[in-house]
Amino acid sequence: MGMDNMLSVLDISSSGLSAERIRMNVIANNIANANATETLEGGPYRKENVVFSSVLNKTLKNGDVKGAERLGGVKVQGIVKSTEPFNKVYIPGHPKSDAKGFVDMPNVNIMMEMVDLVTATRSYEANLAVINSSKDMNNRALSIIGK
Repeated sequence: MGMDNMLSVLDISSSGLSAERIRMNVIANNIANANATETLEGGPYRKENVVFSSVLNKTLKNGDVKGAERLGGVKVQGIVKSTEPFNKVYIPGHPKSDAKGFVDMPNVNIMMEMVDLVTATRSYEANLAVINSSKDMNNRALSIIGK
């Protein structure tokens, strides 16, 4: 494995760590606001989703001017608000209830958020394992060279 490949592995995994950390923060924010019927923008809290995109790096091969693309990791393209409708819950007497007693509640499904949180945690752990394995392989290679 060349030095550029070793750094490429670390770059890809570290970008995954960063992206999954942001995803976990957004999920935690969704869970924390699952019952917020009023926000600064007005109306109930609207669930947020993280949008990822892949990063492609250009590499030169055999003097090729155009270069080849290779995967360079992932980045957070943005955080977008969900367009799903709000949940209508019958709570007569609630300050935000309509004439029929229904309240618009956030479009956050706690169970789905927990599934997403577990998935993000597993992805974070997998990227961390790749970094640790790469570090161990490099340390073993250096110890072989040093003998």
